[in-house]
Amino acid sequence: MLDFKARMNWQFDWVSSFGSDFNFDFQVSFTEDQIASGRVLFNFEEVAMTGRDRAGATVFYKDGDGEIYCTFQVRGRGGENLIGTYSYLDLTPLGRNENGPSHTLGDWVRLHDEYDAR
Repeated sequence: MLDFKARMNWQFDWVSSFGSDFNFDFQVSFTEDQIASGRVLFNFEEVAMTGRDRAGATVFYKDGDGEIYCTFQVRGRGGENLIGTYSYLDLTPLGRNENGPSHTLGDWVRLHDEYDAR
């Protein structure tokens, strides 16, 4: 993750939940038994699930006394405001133009260092 942070020239700290129970505690990762049951608790409701993970973002605040507070969470739909590109594309006539094979922005938007030099 630190290599990617350097590549993107990010100036803020990131913390990974990899190898911890965090994603399971916040109901965005699921055990094999949960997946085998066909339904999991996600975003405060029981939903059909076939994959191991779902999207989500959580923000915490640590006060001067060391107390940690969960100040924001988003699961499923609702995270678009965290993708600045969407805000600009939504202003244009073609919008997000998600017409590629995956029907997502990822079909054509790249990281800043992945575009061909022209």
